[in-house]
Amino acid sequence: MASPSLQRRLGLTDAVFIGLGAMIGAGVFAVWGPAADAAGTGLLIGLAIAAVVAFGNATSSAQLAAAHPTSGGTYAYGRAELGPWWGFTAGWGFVIGKTASCAAMALTFAAYAAPPGWERPVALATVAALTIVNWFGVTRTAQAARVIVVGVLLTLAVGVTASISAPDAPGWLTAGTLGEGGVYGTLQSAGLLFFAFAGYARIATLGEEVRDPQRLIPRAIVLAFLIALAVYIAVAVAVLGALGPAGTAASTQPLADAAAASGWGWVDPVVRVGAAAASLGALLALIAGVSRTTFAMAREHDLPVALARVHPRWHVPHRAELAVAAAVLLLVAFVDLRGAIGFSSFGVLLYYLVANVAAFRQRGGARRYPVALQVIGGIGCLVLAATLPWQSVAAGVIVVAAGIAYRAVRLRRAA
Repeated sequence: MASPSLQRRLGLTDAVFIGLGAMIGAGVFAVWGPAADAAGTGLLIGLAIAAVVAFGNATSSAQLAAAHPTSGGTYAYGRAELGPWWGFTAGWGFVIGKTASCAAMALTFAAYAAPPGWERPVALATVAALTIVNWFGVTRTAQAARVIVVGVLLTLAVGVTASISAPDAPGWLTAGTLGEGGVYGTLQSAGLLFFAFAGYARIATLGEEVRDPQRLIPRAIVLAFLIALAVYIAVAVAVLGALGPAGTAASTQPLADAAAASGWGWVDPVVRVGAAAASLGALLALIAGVSRTTFAMAREHDLPVALARVHPRWHVPHRAELAVAAAVLLLVAFVDLRGAIGFSSFGVLLYYLVANVAAFRQRGGARRYPVALQVIGGIGCLVLAATLPWQSVAAGVIVVAAGIAYRAVRLRRAA
C-alpha cells in the first residue's frame, strides 16, 4: 500500500505569507518588555544576535527543504541525513514545543479580544474555528494567512508611525546604554527575540504541498525572514525611542503604549485589533505546521499510525489536525501557560539544532550555503538554550526523554 501523500497547491506567495503569519505574530506586540527588562537598549544587540542565529537556522532549513521536499520539516530531514533517532528527537521537540505555543497564541488572542472573564471560552472557540479553516484545505489556510498578515502589517505601520511621532525618550541610545544589560542579559534578550523568526519552520513543514519545492521553499524562507527582520527592527527602534528602555521594560503592551505617547487617541484600539489578528495568524500557521509534523511522524510509525490519514476530499492530514487541536484545547482549558514559554523555547531550539547538524552533513549538489552558517546556527541554538530558566530546561529534558523512551519501547515490541 502506498504511503499517503498531500497535494502540491501552494505557490511562492502563499508560502511566504504562511511564514510571515507565523513570524509576525503576537511577539511583535509583546516581546519588547521582557527583552528590555533583560538588556535595556542592549536588546538591539540581542535582536542582531537573534537574527544571525535565525538566519543560520533559516538557511539550513532552506537547504534541507530543497533536498527533501516532503512534509515534516526537520523531522524528515533528520531521518534522511542523520538517522531515525535524530529525526524523532527533532520532530518530538517541535510537536511538544509548538503545541504549547498554539495554546499560548490562543490565550494571547483572547487577552486582547475577549471581555474580562471570557478569555478561556474565546480561546477555545478560536482554536476550534481555526482547526475548521485548516480542515478545508491548505489553500484556505494560505488565503486566511494573507488577509491576517496584510492587516497586521498595516497595524504595525500605524503603530510605528505614531511612536515615531511621540517625543523622544532622552538618552535612550548611546554607547553606554547598549551595553547596560551585560553579556548574559544581552544573550537572554536574544533568546527571547529569536522566536520572532521561528515561523520559517512552518514553510518547511509544508514541503509536500508547495509547487516546485526545490526552488520555491528556499526562496520563500529567505524572503519571509528578511521581511520579518525589517519589521522587527522598525518596531524595536520606534518603541525604544518613544518609551526608553525603562518604560519599555515596564510595559505589558509596549507598542500600544509607545503609539499612545503620540497623543493620537484612536491608535490604542487599532493596535489592540492588530495584536489580536497577529495572534490569529500565528495560531493558524502553528496548527498547520504541528499537524504536518505529526502526520509525517505517524507515517513513519513514530506516532500512532492512525494519525497518518489524508482526507479524501480536502487532502489534509485531518486526523493529525484533530489530535493537535485536542491537545491545544486541553492546554487552553486547564493550564496556565505563562511558565511554559521557556519549555516551548527549549523544544524549538532542539529542533533547530538538529536542522543545523543535518545541513552540516550535506555535500555535493545539495549544498547551497556555506558550512559556517550551519556552525553559527548550531552553536547559537546551544547558547540561547543556556539562557533559558533552569526549570524550563529541566522540564524540556524530562518530556524529550519520555518521548525517546516511548519510541524505544515501541521498537523493542516491534522487534
